[in-house]
Amino acid sequence: MNDRRIRRCIGLSAFTLLIIQSGSLSALPTKSFQVSAAIVAGCAISGSNNGVFGTLNFGTHPGVGSRAVNASYVQNTTLTLACSPGTTLSMSINGGSSYTTTRNLKNSRSGELLPYRIFSSAAYNAAAEIPIDQNVAVNYSNANNIILPVYGQLQMNGVYRAGSYADSLTITLSW
Repeated sequence: MNDRRIRRCIGLSAFTLLIIQSGSLSALPTKSFQVSAAIVAGCAISGSNNGVFGTLNFGTHPGVGSRAVNASYVQNTTLTLACSPGTTLSMSINGGSSYTTTRNLKNSRSGELLPYRIFSSAAYNAAAEIPIDQNVAVNYSNANNIILPVYGQLQMNGVYRAGSYADSLTITLSW
């Protein structure tokens, strides 16, 4: 009975050795393959309120007098505008809902117009004025959180009716 076990063990060992040797004699074929990706320049807007980019609020002022009132665009904090680094970003802004020969805020009751201008710089000079529907470069230092450079100047000259004045602009981004 022991002989039978020994023979069985020797036979099994010889068979295992034969399998191991035959595996090493015929190597399995191997080949390499390439892995790659291409990243293209692009931008994305993400957040919970994709309908409203932000506000340009000139505040509350007396309706009599002549003055220029400046305001800075405040981007919606629930939105993030990001571009792949090095992407050339530009924006164009339409004339608004009450455009005549200039952009205007409109009194919701009387329909009276209050002119304003928008700029790409807080210098408020003619060279920085944003023309209607023309691309303006957007410079940024943080590609992960781009703030649009929009500044407004209200042109108050004369007497204006009391009430709320508003306009709605459309910003188009391109890259």
